Amino acid sequence: MNPRYLPADFSPVNILKQAVFWLIHIGCFLVIWTGFSWTAFWVCATLYFVRMFAITGAYHRYFSHRTYQTSRPFQFVLAFLGATSAQKGPLWWAGHHRHHHKHSDTEEDIHSTVVQGIWWAHVGWVLCTHYIETRYDLVKDLMRFPELRWLDRNHLVGPLSLIALLLTAGWLLQIHAPQLGTTPLQLFTWGFCISTTLLYHGTFMINSAAHIVGRRRFETSDNSKNSLILSLITLGEGWHNNHHRYPGSERQGFYWWEIDISHYILRGLEKLGLVWDLRMPPERIYDEAIENKKKGISQCW
Repeated sequence: MNPRYLPADFSPVNILKQAVFWLIHIGCFLVIWTGFSWTAFWVCATLYFVRMFAITGAYHRYFSHRTYQTSRPFQFVLAFLGATSAQKGPLWWAGHHRHHHKHSDTEEDIHSTVVQGIWWAHVGWVLCTHYIETRYDLVKDLMRFPELRWLDRNHLVGPLSLIALLLTAGWLLQIHAPQLGTTPLQLFTWGFCISTTLLYHGTFMINSAAHIVGRRRFETSDNSKNSLILSLITLGEGWHNNHHRYPGSERQGFYWWEIDISHYILRGLEKLGLVWDLRMPPERIYDEAIENKKKGISQCW
């Protein structure tokens, strides 16, 4: 039987990996003791938004698919923000995602809902030690940057830095703005545990639900679908059938009515001169969509 279908082993590395993952989830229950404050709520929401963009706009659209250009310093900023999401380093993320695109919904796909089931596609593959190593052979274009290699090896620096920032901010607010009703532990609970747990499952839903829920505009070799709901949750990643038809496009919502928040943010960064050469779908892709509509193939109109 292929190793990817086997339960995760109980090696020390795997036990530690799973323990950290589930402790973050369990940490959400600290809210019972830390309580609620609007400050903590907005910190949670802001960190979800910023880090979801770091996953979608940086780890996915930049490092995995190179759909736009940026400077080397800002490249590292994007990589570090992505690392704060506790989804490992940019080389690991990009390598496994490139493998997924090469083998989408086949026996070789690392997280196919169609082949391996929804649990494996959603989170099982993440917890399995079979995929713990970075696929350096698939990210040779990124390997030439020593700072990215360092961050990939030391990816825990991101989440640990975020935790330190939250604890420090909570301590300062407790002393200097007690009227806000927040504490270091409360900011840690909302800003890291709750926000990261929501971020995990928002991201993972593209691997699982986006191959089950939604409609198809293009005939692709996989089961990818488009979904407005998933796009709202993930800042634009839910236009998954579009993306699998033409992964070279930075824009994943191909039409104005397909809300793609990551695309809007990148357009804003483009105006600031921080990113450039945002790639769009070529005209032939739009022509194909029109032909599919005429043939009754398209379900997205």
